[in-house]
Amino acid sequence: MYDTGKDKAAERVILVGTALGSTSKTETEYTLDELARLTATAGGIEVARFIQKRDRPDGTFFVGKGTAEEIAAAVEEKEADMVVFDELLSPNQQRNLSEKFNVKVIDRAMLILDIFALHARSAEARLQVELAQMEYLLPRLTGLWVHLSRQQGGIGMKGPGETQLETDRRTVTKKIAMLKERLKKIDRQRQTQRKQRHGFFKIALVGYTNAGKSTLFNCLTKAGVIEADQLFSTLDSTTRRLGGGNAQKAVITDTVGFIEKLPHQLVASFRATLEEVKLADLILMVVDCSDPYLDRKIGVVKEVLEDIGAGAVPRLTVYNKTDLLDPTGIVPGSVDGVIPISALGKTGINRLLAAISAHLDQAFS
Repeated sequence: MYDTGKDKAAERVILVGTALGSTSKTETEYTLDELARLTATAGGIEVARFIQKRDRPDGTFFVGKGTAEEIAAAVEEKEADMVVFDELLSPNQQRNLSEKFNVKVIDRAMLILDIFALHARSAEARLQVELAQMEYLLPRLTGLWVHLSRQQGGIGMKGPGETQLETDRRTVTKKIAMLKERLKKIDRQRQTQRKQRHGFFKIALVGYTNAGKSTLFNCLTKAGVIEADQLFSTLDSTTRRLGGGNAQKAVITDTVGFIEKLPHQLVASFRATLEEVKLADLILMVVDCSDPYLDRKIGVVKEVLEDIGAGAVPRLTVYNKTDLLDPTGIVPGSVDGVIPISALGKTGINRLLAAISAHLDQAFS
């Protein structure tokens, strides 16, 4: 049972970031801004944030004892419902912090898993998310259920998190095996579908979450997939024939967005879906060119592509959302494989289609 939390009041959330090692507080502020967006997507509202500069995480509270005391005071003052850490917490740290603050404590990974549970619509996406959640929770079973069972759902408790609180390790392990088996069956069906697309030029849309992939996909195919100005609105890969004069030769697939510090459990459970990217003939890497951190996000996307074995697939970089730029800041023409477009305003699309056609002609020549 996936609890979307739509009928509940927004949870009041305190965000915590740590500038570890050489990481600056400015960089941590940026990741906390993204964490705030993730929190809002999950249905929460930021009421306070803390940033601490440290050489390394504290073994007990991740942050120092003094900062933990300050957060505890803020929880009471702001009447916060939960605290979200931007870094991965160990099971012991999570338990210690929950006892210290007497509210629910989760980390960035659990928050992202929660959003995936919120947006999972197809049977495959639900299975993939449930598998990732189970594998995340498995090492955290000891002592975790006691603290979480006092909460009544909400952020971090969607999907199996709410229904499996009292299960033991053996039950969860069996559940993981069952989910993997069910996903294997779906993957076999997906392989059959891939065989049916033999002879087509395969294009995959990839990019950081909320870069505008689904808007571009609809623009190129008239598919009508969901478009939303929120993180991870698309979880299911959708494949359609490319529009225009290439309709008989090419298919294009919209894929799940990437994000910094993407939980490795999600990458693993969505690996079958991401095979579409690995097996593509051409990747369109969609970038929000109005984002001040676009270079950093391009780096994240390239890192994930390498991780799934798609680093060597030919790709075009598509600078989307040029409509949000000052006219003097728009990238002129197509330089070094960079193509500026506005999928929303439908500008630059012909230039993109021409670049795709060049790859098509080369493939079928």
